[in-house]
Amino acid sequence: MNYNLDEIRSMFPALSVKDEGKRRIYFDNPAGTQVSQKVVEAMSDCLIYSNANILGGFETSNRADQVLSDARNAMTNFLNARSSDEIIFGQNMTTITLHMSRSIGKTLSSGDEIILSRMCHDANISPWLLLAKDLNLKIKWLSFNKETFEFDLSELDTLMTEKTKLICVGGASNLLGTINNIKSICQKATSMGVLSYIDAVQLAPHVAINVQDIECDFLICSAYKFFGPHQGILWGKREVLKSLEPYKVRPATSELPSCFETGTQSHEGMAGISAAVNYFAWVGDKYAKEYTDNNQDIRPQTRSIHAALNYLFEYETILTDCLIEGLQTINHLTIQGITKKEALERRLPTVAFTIKGKKSPDIAAALARENIFVWSGHSYALEIMKTLDLYDTGGVVRIGPVHYNSTEEIKDFIKILEKVLSAK
Repeated sequence: MNYNLDEIRSMFPALSVKDEGKRRIYFDNPAGTQVSQKVVEAMSDCLIYSNANILGGFETSNRADQVLSDARNAMTNFLNARSSDEIIFGQNMTTITLHMSRSIGKTLSSGDEIILSRMCHDANISPWLLLAKDLNLKIKWLSFNKETFEFDLSELDTLMTEKTKLICVGGASNLLGTINNIKSICQKATSMGVLSYIDAVQLAPHVAINVQDIECDFLICSAYKFFGPHQGILWGKREVLKSLEPYKVRPATSELPSCFETGTQSHEGMAGISAAVNYFAWVGDKYAKEYTDNNQDIRPQTRSIHAALNYLFEYETILTDCLIEGLQTINHLTIQGITKKEALERRLPTVAFTIKGKKSPDIAAALARENIFVWSGHSYALEIMKTLDLYDTGGVVRIGPVHYNSTEEIKDFIKILEKVLSAK
């Protein structure tokens, strides 16, 4: 494909940083991506020119109002929401989910059921386990196949009953890399009158998200996973949000969406979110015109953003293929996730592996000494670790290239990994 990696990489200042002359290879992206220069500038400008609280009527406050409005509009376009009053900001996905679980819990009664996924990050599990403990709710589990690393959605037909009120599932696994069929899950939920809460933290950096098409009730993501600052964003269907009681201080507004945003928000973070979304729009306008033509039924900026994500995913699939092929040449290495070429469209470039006789933390530490950044352990995916019998073994090594990485970096990583494994 026609892909100008040099220009893409030039947008991200961190990619040119060296440590004692040694380049950095950022493969820690599932835990947090690097940001573009435009994000840095937007956050800096906000702190210089718009550093005030909102709704004050004076110049810096008026500018802060505009920062928030721009960020809501940017995320409205990013997710193809119906309106900006469905966009809620917060510190991060975990904090927002813990907060929203209280409001959702007000609609539930003892004996009601929540369906959770064995493939989820714990941020979309523990808040609901805590709620179930408080309210005497019943938890049911949607499992995944240990051979295919995917759900069998027919299982939902037996899990859902008239007592099921909520299903919480991830758009993509932060450890296995599996992309889940959340549209089918949400359609099943809607047909049963069940609310759906989608964790799209890992999905958002890689896949175009259209909440109106998915037909979910809630979808949450984190900007620092899609090349922005540390900030969480929740989309909620307007009529569902209106039906909930917000937990807030008394002087705070009762109007959407601010009634669900506790305290003063990170305005500089919101400025960074707008810049991160605008980066995708720039990629779409400059490089992905053929994808733009396929999305004529959505608003112009959303069309550009989604075209960019489709274009970048095509490149990332090349990275995924290169990474899996390289890892499969290493003796005693097991990839914990989808590996078949014909199924790569159903997985992210996030790849987890284990090596017989080697401890994953030791491998990650050795790679860090070579300035290759990866993660090891459970990655907060406790249920996956338990399902795969890896919880007590030190977990996995997780490597996650994104669209600013190269096949050359992957090939260098494979060579260095082989060297690390051969060392006594």
